[in-house]
Amino acid sequence: MSDELTPENPETAEAEPIKQRKNGLYPGISEELAESMKSGWADTELRGLEPIAQAGHTAARRAALSARFPGERLVVPAGNLKTRSNDTEYAFRASTAYAYLTGDRTQDGVLVLEPTAGGHTATVYLLPRSNRENGEFWLDGQGELWVGRRHSLAEAEQLLGVPAKDVRELPAALAEATGPVRNVRGHDAGIDAALTDKVTAERDEELRVFLSEARLVKDDFEVAELQKACDATARGFEDVVKVLDKAEATSERYIEGTFFLRARVEGNDIGYGSICAAGPHATTLHWVRNDGPVRPGELLLLDAGVETDELYTADVTRTLPINGSFTPLQRKIYDAVYEAQEAGIAAVKPGAAFRDFHDAAQRVLAEKLVEWGLLGDLSVEKVLELGLQRRWTLHGTGHMLGMDVHDCAAARTEAYVNGILEPGVCLTVEPGLYFQADDLTVPEEYRGIGVRIEDDILVTEDGNRNLSDKLPRRADEVEAWMAGLKG
Repeated sequence: MSDELTPENPETAEAEPIKQRKNGLYPGISEELAESMKSGWADTELRGLEPIAQAGHTAARRAALSARFPGERLVVPAGNLKTRSNDTEYAFRASTAYAYLTGDRTQDGVLVLEPTAGGHTATVYLLPRSNRENGEFWLDGQGELWVGRRHSLAEAEQLLGVPAKDVRELPAALAEATGPVRNVRGHDAGIDAALTDKVTAERDEELRVFLSEARLVKDDFEVAELQKACDATARGFEDVVKVLDKAEATSERYIEGTFFLRARVEGNDIGYGSICAAGPHATTLHWVRNDGPVRPGELLLLDAGVETDELYTADVTRTLPINGSFTPLQRKIYDAVYEAQEAGIAAVKPGAAFRDFHDAAQRVLAEKLVEWGLLGDLSVEKVLELGLQRRWTLHGTGHMLGMDVHDCAAARTEAYVNGILEPGVCLTVEPGLYFQADDLTVPEEYRGIGVRIEDDILVTEDGNRNLSDKLPRRADEVEAWMAGLKG
């Protein structure tokens, strides 16, 4: 990265001397250079822009929010950059609530709903284009010539369908605001500080919960995005299978990097840290170190998802025989998990309890564990009553899916795990069996084998739809698919 010079305060840079970055190579800026940089630039303002594809949907989401909290000022920040190392930052990802309500994904943005007699007036507060008069555009580390052009406020208004104002004016305005206020806190320290004496934790939590529950049922735009994410994810899994020989020569990181390439080419990013767990690492649920060996004869548990540019993510898992063929024991365990997943998927339908798919899958797994003699002479009913199958199944069988990989996490328990499924809900079904390498309660040949199969299931009017069905699940289909990809 290059060095840059930064004004002490970009807003008053013309009145203050430009201070050199410590250890920068230039001693200062001549008046002649400063004047030269102010002029000679073409007009690049974009005009006649069409609204973004989801503008109508974001308007409807804001209307629902307005109806829930009449007469109250509502503040929803996007968040700020976070430092990774000295003057380098992590890639920015807007807060889910902000992106859901605006369609905007830029840093420092804040949506404010001001109460009116008829509801609310929405305004999105954004950073305008970096200033050319005071040199911000080429001197500041976040200036246009360093990190790229931002939309002007006029452009943002056309795209988002919401009036746009300069976000640098917002903290002072909020500090002077009167009346009840709710804030999605924890994303923007400046906004939180400006509202510290105007909000309560209880009111803010009610706002957070509402926005989480609003995403339980997806609209048609969201369903299309989730399908797009699943389709790209399927291609990412194909990419991995094609290079398993290179992963064998290196490590799990080759798998991680291969999938990441697909995520960046077809989407915004990966939706979560890819789990590229080979051999006994497959028994660690969230193995994201991805630094282990990839050996023929063992299994690869790949849990990964592409996040689209609109921030909707897939969450898919396949357990693959690295050399292309399951051993008899691997297949026995895999088939048990497949049977459990089939039972779980069949239980996903409108009117069913959210817990039904979990219970159905867990029952199958408990039956298999009893059948294999791993639980003594206990009945399946007793095993389920005591939860003894959890030694090897460990986790719940699924979760809501959307903009967050574990979506709607702040929803009330009665609306989520104790809720009833309806069309538009999207969830994962992902049973697994994990026999730890040091588990002396199972035969030695079981130890170090981990299997999970996960798909993204949309509740429909008459049942469900598997959004990730482009990837095979049955053992023989997996082997044939891998053979075809490897040529």
